[in-house]
Amino acid sequence: MIVATLVLGAGLYAFQPWKLWQNETVNEALPTASAAPGPASSSTAAGTTAPPSPSGPQTLAQGALISHEHSTTGTVKLIRLPDGSRTLRFENLDTSNGPDLRVWLTDAPVKEGKEGWDVFDDGKYVSLGKLKGNRGDQNYEVPADVNLADYTSITIWCDRFNVSFGAAALQAA
Repeated sequence: MIVATLVLGAGLYAFQPWKLWQNETVNEALPTASAAPGPASSSTAAGTTAPPSPSGPQTLAQGALISHEHSTTGTVKLIRLPDGSRTLRFENLDTSNGPDLRVWLTDAPVKEGKEGWDVFDDGKYVSLGKLKGNRGDQNYEVPADVNLADYTSITIWCDRFNVSFGAAALQAA
């Protein structure tokens, strides 16, 4: 009985099945500038250096999310803010909740179906942090030293089970 209780407890901790029925909605506005001013120039999606834009946010790349392990919809945009900093933004995100979900910029190709579930940790990737919520609009700061030309996609990655919940190929805007 003690062993069964320990196994059940470990299984519940690992899978956290209650999260499948919990939704966390985040509705962040597009930031007007990063919290910390960056250098006078930044890398664009093409990998070139450009000065900050005084005219407002500029979409550098974008894509539509596709489903992998869990049904996932919405759009993603890489945006350069007027101060030259960059933000990855989810709009109208809708996916399942889960344990240890991360937002990754990657160099992996986005593949439909099960063959695309586990390719994102095979190559180059950078974590932008934990997924803030499984629904809504949300922003993730892209570090200034990240060369966007090295990355072609994003994934919502379950770090606990090494699987993509959903992903989007990034196309220049």
